[in-house]
Amino acid sequence: MQTFDNASSGAIVLSMAERIVENRAYLSEIDGKIGDGDHGVNMAKGFAMAAERLKGKDAPLAESLDTLGTVLMTEIGGSMGPLYGVMFTEFAETIEGVEKIDAAAYSKMLHAGLAGIQSIGSAKVGDKTLIDTLVPAVEAFDKATAEGKSFGDALEALVAAAEAGRDSTIDLVAKIGRASRLGERSLGVLDAGATSCAIILKELSDGARARLT
Repeated sequence: MQTFDNASSGAIVLSMAERIVENRAYLSEIDGKIGDGDHGVNMAKGFAMAAERLKGKDAPLAESLDTLGTVLMTEIGGSMGPLYGVMFTEFAETIEGVEKIDAAAYSKMLHAGLAGIQSIGSAKVGDKTLIDTLVPAVEAFDKATAEGKSFGDALEALVAAAEAGRDSTIDLVAKIGRASRLGERSLGVLDAGATSCAIILKELSDGARARLT
């Protein structure tokens, strides 16, 4: 059975932070088309702060995710801080004390993060939010494992579904948040939250897949 070590996987969070910081301008640019235009700036600030606290610590994945979640919840503005903050702290809580993370533990972690977001937000699939990336990704992972696919293959399926979910937001009308005021004018543009969520899920899942034994 494929697993990866919690203790030696904290660097995944540093890689995630690098990707978000790299995409700061892009995320703010797409957010600027239908939102406040600060998504990339806020996200990059929060992820960079968390990375600073984690550098050189060699912390386990659970602790690294908890550090990231706490920073996002308490120290960055905008609507996304609390949403991603709760997702990462739920991720962390679920795998806390799990030495070897297998597909079942990973699925439990994903579901806990999704439930955390849903507990503070009302968005559903089709509302043009990060939920349009996260829900299909979780479903694709569970479907792959239910079909007997390996952990590694299920992670690949998750990433593909996350990116397809992100792309689906181009054809959606925003129902939640500032963009919802634009109505039909929000069509034809990617949702920034769905885009950052796809980056996060790809980095997390690719990092896990690279460490499978």
